[in-house]
Amino acid sequence: MRVIFVNPQGNFDSKDSRLSSHPDFGGQIVYVKEVAIAMEKMGVNVDIVTRRIEDPLWPEFSSKFDGYHGTNVRIVRIDFGPSEFLPKEKLWPYLGEFAKKMADFYKKEGLDFITTHYGDGGISGAMLSKYLKIPFSFTAHSLGAQKMDKLDVDEKNFSHFDEIYNFSARILAEGISMKYSSFNVVSTRMEQFEQYGHKLYRDYIDVNDKKFKIIPPGVNNRIFNPNRVDDKKIEEKVRSISGTNPLIIISSRLDPKKNHISVVKAYAKSPILRERYDLLIVTNGFEDPYNNKYDNEVIKEIIDFVIKNNLKSKVHFINIENQKDLASLYKVARRNNSFFVSMALYEPFGLAIIEAMACGLPVVATKNGGPTDIIRDGEGLLADPQNLDEIKTQMEKLMDEELYMKISVNGIKRVNTSYTWESTARGYLESIQNAQFEDFDIPSCFYTGRNFPPLFGKKQ
Repeated sequence: MRVIFVNPQGNFDSKDSRLSSHPDFGGQIVYVKEVAIAMEKMGVNVDIVTRRIEDPLWPEFSSKFDGYHGTNVRIVRIDFGPSEFLPKEKLWPYLGEFAKKMADFYKKEGLDFITTHYGDGGISGAMLSKYLKIPFSFTAHSLGAQKMDKLDVDEKNFSHFDEIYNFSARILAEGISMKYSSFNVVSTRMEQFEQYGHKLYRDYIDVNDKKFKIIPPGVNNRIFNPNRVDDKKIEEKVRSISGTNPLIIISSRLDPKKNHISVVKAYAKSPILRERYDLLIVTNGFEDPYNNKYDNEVIKEIIDFVIKNNLKSKVHFINIENQKDLASLYKVARRNNSFFVSMALYEPFGLAIIEAMACGLPVVATKNGGPTDIIRDGEGLLADPQNLDEIKTQMEKLMDEELYMKISVNGIKRVNTSYTWESTARGYLESIQNAQFEDFDIPSCFYTGRNFPPLFGKKQ
């Protein structure tokens, strides 16, 4: 059996380049890569299908084929649209070309099932499904309706935001993908009912539909585990930053919705946390933000607050650029009774959270979204990401040594029993066994890349 993972903006490569340095990348890349590898180990022929780029600023993505060391997973890069790198919002006009070229390729290669990822992957895979008469699944990762809500998009300002984010194309693509897929993969029941239950999708899907499959993501337990690793490089780097003080660690993409600033402010409100802990913010590609000016609004806001409140000696940044070093950081920190905090305004799942838990770091996580399914009583702590006093109180609880050890041990058990990539791959394969192709229609705008009908009114 051959299964493909369609992710047009993914830019996967053997070295995991740029994994978290661009908003199009990050957790979705890790998810697709790890499920593909786990599925291949179960005897399936697996391809990750993405876009080839010829751009001197992005040399990692120029070859037509690539792969991951030690596996037979193949990365297939298809030429479509302009040759240079484009952010995902600029890809919509070219997805019809992408689907046609995928169809030409797999008519020769042979194909049994298509998994699609994100809205652009969903509609590309849906077109491919029609070309080849092969069923497909849809995994949104995030949905456009929630982004519109966060940006306060309404009928009056819609035209402006549509020009930037192509919401007309994205919402329609997501609706078609979830309507005609053989099954829709969600990480949590909350994701199923809260995200897919949005009014913009009511014409496409019933949230009680049995085609929803709850398949949680997993952790790369080859890397993220509680085993002691003597990584002198990371240990020396941490000691040079914060000495022997225990740490409160934040490690999320530097995006405003990840809400780093609320953790910094909650930490600042607690004299006892400031006395006993240092705060460490993980970056990717940003080296020593105190001495370098970066065009990143999250870093700017944190530094302005830190300087204003005389916290420079207590709030630190560390540049971590790969998963192995990140896991080493967590293990070094665990030996020092440190803990992990994630306070996203909304977190669809929380892969970063279970990675920290897998290494034995107790977690204080946002109560908005997936973490409420991940963390049960005694396995971590939850807080309202917009309530600084609640965040502060939950962090202070982890100063209790007995509670700290209980959460550390229980967190490891929770991940090892419920969140492995093998179980994620198995969930996909069980659903794939029962999938059948049923024909459907796709609006011509996706084939031509033009004249997407606007959600509200007319485009200016």
